[in-house]
Amino acid sequence: MKTPARRWRAVGAALVAVAFAGVATACSSSSSDDGSSEGGGTYAIWDPYPQFNDDSAWVKLLGSCGTSAGVTVERTGYDTSDLTNKALLAAQQDNSPDVLIIDNPVISTLAEAGALTTTEENKLDTSAMEPNLLGAGQSGGKTYGVPIGANTLALYYNKDLLTKAGVDIAQVKDWPSLTTALAKVKGAGKKGITFSAIGTEEGSFQFLPWFWGSGAQLTALDSAQAVSALTLWTDWLKQGYAPNSVINNTQTTSWQEFASGDYAFSENGTWQLGNAEKLDFEYGIIPVPASSGGTAPAPTGGEFVSIPVQSDTGRYATSQKLVACLTSPDNLLTTDTTLSYIAPVAAVQDKQVAADAKLKVWVDAVQAAKGRTGDNLGTKYPKISEPLWTAMQAALSGAKSPQEALSAAQTTAASATK
Repeated sequence: MKTPARRWRAVGAALVAVAFAGVATACSSSSSDDGSSEGGGTYAIWDPYPQFNDDSAWVKLLGSCGTSAGVTVERTGYDTSDLTNKALLAAQQDNSPDVLIIDNPVISTLAEAGALTTTEENKLDTSAMEPNLLGAGQSGGKTYGVPIGANTLALYYNKDLLTKAGVDIAQVKDWPSLTTALAKVKGAGKKGITFSAIGTEEGSFQFLPWFWGSGAQLTALDSAQAVSALTLWTDWLKQGYAPNSVINNTQTTSWQEFASGDYAFSENGTWQLGNAEKLDFEYGIIPVPASSGGTAPAPTGGEFVSIPVQSDTGRYATSQKLVACLTSPDNLLTTDTTLSYIAPVAAVQDKQVAADAKLKVWVDAVQAAKGRTGDNLGTKYPKISEPLWTAMQAALSGAKSPQEALSAAQTTAASATK
């Protein structure tokens, strides 16, 4: 672990990397007089779920875990981007919360800044966690938290529309069969597929199942496999199987297009399940297919429960109890149902499917998924993702061919990650 002086310099560099604007304000201290290394007192937990109030099942769980640990929990919910900035600033000021629940791609940034302890240091048991989900919280061979749940991407489909177009969904197993289905849908006078290809991380997130499903790697953006994935998308636009609006679509606006009933398919996530139940037509879900069949690896979303570095190391024992409570199998089942997440533990996933058979496709997708910062990319990932979404935009708009766009992206990414 870095000494405080070295850690603060590292955190300062991370703060510059995030480049957040505005005047920084003081954060809640977890090292206040009402908490001590002797047990009892108040422990601060920060999470990215501001939508949950004090009466919610989530906040009640936090309170009950505090009671079990013999402390009072002081919980603060932030928007995801705001939480990242505040976590980095708090680390710089040696003022971090005792427990931090953070979006998984941010783990490597905080770990590199020396702001998080490892699971080994705090004896957090991760043995039951699915390795592919745990990988999103690993950096430099060390694990910096415990996954609380995961979401990912799959393809929603309009059953009525496909039936009328003569498409048997059971035959849609790879890219050629999916493209054939889109052609039939267009031939029937309807629209094929909608997704988000916006020039942000959201666009990269949606492209990654196709990118990885081609066999491409993020260290070689201009490989033949990568070009085939971007060509698939550009050809869909050229053939009229996907709308030009995908270039500006967020995952929300692409869902709205699907909800209109005019589209056969929509690439979207677990978080749309509630909205799916409100659709005016019958829907189904299949995994995003890999190019030659099987389930494509989709990127994992979701958070990790981590223990930030504290100057008062005596607080760690209680923080460990809080994390163990929040990520116990019994609590994961309730929490992941509330968050529309798939649990990171196989036994809990089985219980989720037993309670709701429609979750089976999501469990399969999560089991095949991978972390964006995995493959030892860590903090290099954002420097690769931006050139990737830039290439997507250039190719889909017709400004460059897929090969030209991805060659430029690889040059940019290689220079940025040296």
